[in-house]
Amino acid sequence: MFDLSNRSDFVKLAVLFESGMIVIAVAVGWLFGVEPQARCEWSFEAIGWGVLIAILMFGFFLLSFHFAIGPLRQMKQFLLESLGPPLAACRWYDLAAIAVVAGVSEELLFRGVLLPLVGKWVSSVLFGLAHFITPLYALLAGLAGLLLGELLERSENLLAPIVAHGLYDFLAFVIVARASGRSSASEHGSP
Repeated sequence: MFDLSNRSDFVKLAVLFESGMIVIAVAVGWLFGVEPQARCEWSFEAIGWGVLIAILMFGFFLLSFHFAIGPLRQMKQFLLESLGPPLAACRWYDLAAIAVVAGVSEELLFRGVLLPLVGKWVSSVLFGLAHFITPLYALLAGLAGLLLGELLERSENLLAPIVAHGLYDFLAFVIVARASGRSSASEHGSP
C-alpha cells in the first residue's frame, strides 16, 4: 500500500492518479468521437498565453493564501495540513513532474474531451467538483476551469491551457510545500 508520508510513494500515487485521467480522457473521447490531441500543437503563442494565464491565476492564489480570511483560512489550512507535508518532502523536480502530468491529464479530460461534449460551463462545473476539498476551493477551481476553457476557445490550442494549468500547479505546489515546511519547523522549535 502507499504511504503518503513517503516521498517516493506520494509522487508515484500522484502521477498514477493523474495519469488515470489520461486513460479516462482517451476512453471517453473514443466513445464520443472527440480527439483532444487534434486541437493541440506546438506554438510559442500558445505557450505565451499559457504562461500569462498561469501568472494571473498564481497571483490570485498568492493573494488568497497570504490574506487567508474567512473561508480562505479553511482552504489554506486544508492545503497546509493535507497536501503540505507530502509536498514539502518532494524535491522541485517531483513537484514539476506531478504538475506536468496534472496539467496534461486534466486538460485533456476537462477541456479536450468534456468541453466539446458538454460545453464550457458544464465542464467547468465538473472541474470544480473534481477539486472539491472545500466548497470555496471547488468554486474557485470551477472559475479557473472557465478561464482555462476561455483560453482554449480563444487560442484554439489545447497547449495553452495545459501550460497554464501545469505552471500554476507547480508554483502553487512550491508555495504550499514551503509554507508547510516553515510551519512544521516552527512547531518543532526550529528557526
